[in-house]
Amino acid sequence: MSQDNEIISINNWVMRIQRPAGAGPFPVLLMLHGWTGDENSMWIFSARLPKKALLIAPRGLFKTRGTGFSWHPEIIKPWPWINDFIPTVEALINTISSDNFPDGNFPELHIIGFSQGAALAYTIATVHPGRVASLAGLSGFLPDGASAWLSPDRLKSLPVFVTHGTEDELVPIERARMSIGLLENAGATVTYCEDNVGHKLSIKCFRGLEAFYEKVNC
Repeated sequence: MSQDNEIISINNWVMRIQRPAGAGPFPVLLMLHGWTGDENSMWIFSARLPKKALLIAPRGLFKTRGTGFSWHPEIIKPWPWINDFIPTVEALINTISSDNFPDGNFPELHIIGFSQGAALAYTIATVHPGRVASLAGLSGFLPDGASAWLSPDRLKSLPVFVTHGTEDELVPIERARMSIGLLENAGATVTYCEDNVGHKLSIKCFRGLEAFYEKVNC
């Protein structure tokens, strides 16, 4: 049973957190929602996530036109570039720290992101590879321009879980497959789950996500 599940605010940045029972330091798992999501969106995955981890789900910094939030300002180009995410990356790295979470095991982070949140997760690993212990990208994509950062061995031995639906109407399956190739060329160890679904996880890939976290032992 969790010891703490609450909404907090750090420097006006809203986050939902869940602390496991017992004494820390705990592994830290950063949960990044998709476009128009918020700090509650990623909790659908919580049953498949490590029970001993400190879960932190921040709200995107930018309000979308309708409801919800984004990880970068509104853009008119088809796909965001890596530079569109970097201000948020730096803000996250500075906020998700032992100063604000003294019971967290830093500096390494485990990160899971869905859709645009996966793009942000990939950007964090690309820009700060030494800070990331594992990475899960769900129905996501590498931002344009990321390949210029991903030299061989930049992500050496980083465990990565990628899942995507062949019928995804928002992020084409070809973009996910291209992202996997770039991650592997940069040295990441990628576990890939593909299934005949849309912009969501299948039961098979939910199970794969759970198995991935059992293997990385966070």
